[in-house]
Amino acid sequence: MVIMVPKVMMDKAGRIVISKAVRDKLELAAGDELEGSDSSDDRLILRRLRGTAQLRKERGVWVSRYGGPLSAATVDETLEQIRRGR
Repeated sequence: MVIMVPKVMMDKAGRIVISKAVRDKLELAAGDELEGSDSSDDRLILRRLRGTAQLRKERGVWVSRYGGPLSAATVDETLEQIRRGR
């Protein structure tokens, strides 16, 4: 997916701001890691590095932002594994 971003400026500390519309579309949040690469035609390409657990805190509750909803059986099995590991 290619998203064209309007012109941005870099501040003295080398930071650039990604617009809220683009952050929302790509589901980026503060603390997300991005990997940058350059191309032969003076473009900078940023790619979000995804971990195995895409959890975000929303209104005080941890929510998975990756894939569809989990089945009750999967949740029960995961909780049991966590409890056994304690």
